[in-house]
Amino acid sequence: MSDTGRVFRNEMKTFLHDPGVLLFFFALPLLYPVVYTLIYNPEVVTKMPVAVVDESRSAESRNFVQKASAAPAIAVYAYCNDLQEARELMYENKVFGIMQIPSDYGKNIGRNDPAHIEFYADMSLLLRYRTFAAALTDLQLELINETTGERISAAGLNSLAQNMSLIQSDSNFLGDTEQGFASFIIPGIIILILQQSMLLGICMLGGTAAERRRRNKGYDPMQVHGVGVTATVWGKALAYMVIYIPQVIYVLRFIPEMFNLPHYGSPTDYFLFIAPMMLATAFLGQTLNAVMRDRESPFIIIVFTSVWFLFLSGLTWPRYAMSPIWKVLGDTVPAIWGVEGFIRINSNAASLSEVGTDFAALWILSLVYMITACMVTKATMPFVCKQKWQESKV
Repeated sequence: MSDTGRVFRNEMKTFLHDPGVLLFFFALPLLYPVVYTLIYNPEVVTKMPVAVVDESRSAESRNFVQKASAAPAIAVYAYCNDLQEARELMYENKVFGIMQIPSDYGKNIGRNDPAHIEFYADMSLLLRYRTFAAALTDLQLELINETTGERISAAGLNSLAQNMSLIQSDSNFLGDTEQGFASFIIPGIIILILQQSMLLGICMLGGTAAERRRRNKGYDPMQVHGVGVTATVWGKALAYMVIYIPQVIYVLRFIPEMFNLPHYGSPTDYFLFIAPMMLATAFLGQTLNAVMRDRESPFIIIVFTSVWFLFLSGLTWPRYAMSPIWKVLGDTVPAIWGVEGFIRINSNAASLSEVGTDFAALWILSLVYMITACMVTKATMPFVCKQKWQESKV
């Protein structure tokens, strides 16, 4: 315990005097969540301009356009004579969608035949397409219900037609009541930010230590001498854990409240859940120091792989649809389990016991990476330090 305390104090002193490490440990987790959340706000786009090409010019087509313009997501910008004129408006970014109503639209409805409307969406922003698709689907269901009721009423079944108007379709989005993109993705992004910032800082410390060893023929003068491998690994890990307490509270507790993101779970549950993830990350960072040759190495390795972590987390593509090799690779990353468990607790109000699988996986990763961190530390410990440690044991 005494040796662990010595390493703890030395490591705190080391990174508190390193501006680059402080930038990763403090500035990155403090600023990144704010920047990302502001980028994705407002969460829901409304009144997106649309060009209408009405080739039917019938009462049915006008009714459809009126109902579409009444939807919160759509605003009719212009009526065009043909599709080419509407495309020019889209090329000029004046509209983000084109609604083309064919000439036989009103006739098909009158003959009780299927009627089609073509819609062209600007795919440069997926959020616009998602909003268009949801609005048009709701409009389609409304028109089907209305048309079916009119046909039943025309057949003399007025009582049944009145009951048709009582049938409604409602969507309930659990964990994302705003149906917003920020509410969906930011709770997972902030977990990845915590892991990335800690790994960058630890690996920068490891790269700097590697540079000192090269200058001093394998000897690091800033390393605590005369202590064992386990005390070195645990002393450093505890220093990283302690310094991240305010960042974790800020990111997990205050960011959701500041931007009105989902925060339905118990803070006690997700703070207890995130502790083994941060511990596993601290050990993982010390393990990755084996490949850090200089101070700039983390920029190449950690920043490059952070995009992989985003895809492996399941935020952009569900994990169950991934190939087995990618699922296994994702299981080795602490933040992947952290994202799954934290979202369930924070957004869906799950208890700690209900994310027991993720919680246990994080403790297993902590154990595995503690062993690998001890192996790396033993291999990189200078000969002078090893010799003094052996002499102290005798």
